Amino acid sequence: MDGSPQVLIVGAGPTGLAAALFLSMRDVAVRIIDKAATPTTTSKALGVNPRTLDLLQASGVTARILAEAQTVARLHIHRHGRTLAEIHLDELDLDARLPLAILPQARTEALLTEALAARGVAVERDLALIDLQDAEMVTATLSSGESVRAPLLFAADGAHSAVRKALSLDFPGDAWDEPWQLIDVDLDGPPGDEAWIDFREDALFVCLPYSGARFRLIGFGPPLLDNLPEGWRAGAVRWRSDFHISHRMAAAMSLGHVALGGDAAHIHSPIGARGMNLGIEDAFVFADCAADFLSGQKERIRDYDRLRRPTDMAVVRRVRALTAFVRNTGAGADLARRAAIPVAARLPFLIERVARIGLGLDHPVRLR
Repeated sequence: MDGSPQVLIVGAGPTGLAAALFLSMRDVAVRIIDKAATPTTTSKALGVNPRTLDLLQASGVTARILAEAQTVARLHIHRHGRTLAEIHLDELDLDARLPLAILPQARTEALLTEALAARGVAVERDLALIDLQDAEMVTATLSSGESVRAPLLFAADGAHSAVRKALSLDFPGDAWDEPWQLIDVDLDGPPGDEAWIDFREDALFVCLPYSGARFRLIGFGPPLLDNLPEGWRAGAVRWRSDFHISHRMAAAMSLGHVALGGDAAHIHSPIGARGMNLGIEDAFVFADCAADFLSGQKERIRDYDRLRRPTDMAVVRRVRALTAFVRNTGAGADLARRAAIPVAARLPFLIERVARIGLGLDHPVRLR
């Protein structure tokens, strides 16, 4: 690529890579940079939901994801080890043509990168945005000292977005105090196609199938590996991280000739598995708006904010409410779960409503 792209993309995570791919498929010249010297090797996200698979299908990436991924057939919900409900996801009436695929984020990024390379686009690494000016065109100053001019810039540079800060855009929301644990570990005992949730006293334990005998544990409270369900045995720990949960939404998702997507625009709890997937939705809508803008429909870049911000904000609110429900360890919440979950499991329309949040089917992807 030369130094004068039609769209400069800052950030080569799944949102930025997807944006570059969707734009390239529309014959838009892109340049994508990332401050990291190497691609990620850890995997914050695991679930590639049916909506995302549908959006990526025309690129050929969906077929490659499904060739590697495993699927989740059941959700097993417990309270202190006792079953509250067992939900068969493959029996729900969700109008989903594609499954929920479990694939480490690092592999999803690698497959997106390979699809981009096939279109002649390579990620430029160890290259950060230092400053930007927005007039008739965006002028971006890079850490190499290079100055890049482009009609549009798409910020996919994460929760601490340099682009969002350069635009002085507020990122309002809230954060919760308790530390959460995330562990990728080899386990002997849990079913390989089942998600497992256990509500415990002052704790939450979530286990998701990862790959083969490897599983992801998420939760808060006592150390997760010291409190495995009866009959489970832990092997090698592949990765672990502690984190705090925030729910935030940028004050705007487009300003002038700059647009934001993914974690640069919104962050939320991993409960619901929407982070990476919501960012890829942003990328899909941005690509449509950007292609129209470049063809002369100048109002379309403003449409991006109009189309995505209310949708993303609604998802952040739903995920926050869902997380508050599973996070609350009080006696009232415990009683509500004991009473409500078994009843809801026998009412498909309620389970389907909750499942749609996690599967990305809770709203249409609007382009107009």
